[in-house]
Amino acid sequence: MNTEPTYTAFAGNKRITAGSLGKMLAETKPRVDDGTSVLIFVDQTGQQIDFDFRGTLEEVLARYAPAVPRPGPGRPKLGVVSREVSLLPRHWEWLETQPQGASASIRRLVEAAMKHEPNKQEARARRDAAGKFMWGIAGNLPGFEEASRALYAKDDPALEALTAEWPADVRDHLLALVRQASRLENAADGG
Repeated sequence: MNTEPTYTAFAGNKRITAGSLGKMLAETKPRVDDGTSVLIFVDQTGQQIDFDFRGTLEEVLARYAPAVPRPGPGRPKLGVVSREVSLLPRHWEWLETQPQGASASIRRLVEAAMKHEPNKQEARARRDAAGKFMWGIAGNLPGFEEASRALYAKDDPALEALTAEWPADVRDHLLALVRQASRLENAADGG
């Protein structure tokens, strides 16, 4: 999935904003400048992330503008990025026998894996994102452990019932993430 990430910012249990990086930064900065403590989550991963809000809004936006890739190993014009891969000796031996080389073979294997049940993989990632979000903001809320079990058991009606008394913005964001996962799970199951 090659879409730009979206972000959701909370002040306590109240959602401040949700959307693109620029939108989130612009709408969150005034709250941070007023001394409000915020939690910001990447919607696609559930990861809590910190930003440096010092300076003007323009400085903050410039600080987090997409970086221009630097030329380096690999084929930068094609977007190829060089990173380290750790494999067992037998894996390296097999790769060395491949006619187009190790890198091309690994790329083909990754592409094949991405095509095999993409909805299932994305659904798992979305459910994990919901779990990370839940742990990051709702760990002290009543019924958290039971709700967490319901989330990973894919018992969405139980999760909805267990979170009914949670702060509305937290509950609504969590359930939106779960609905995304459920749609992908249903698509993966052919439903």
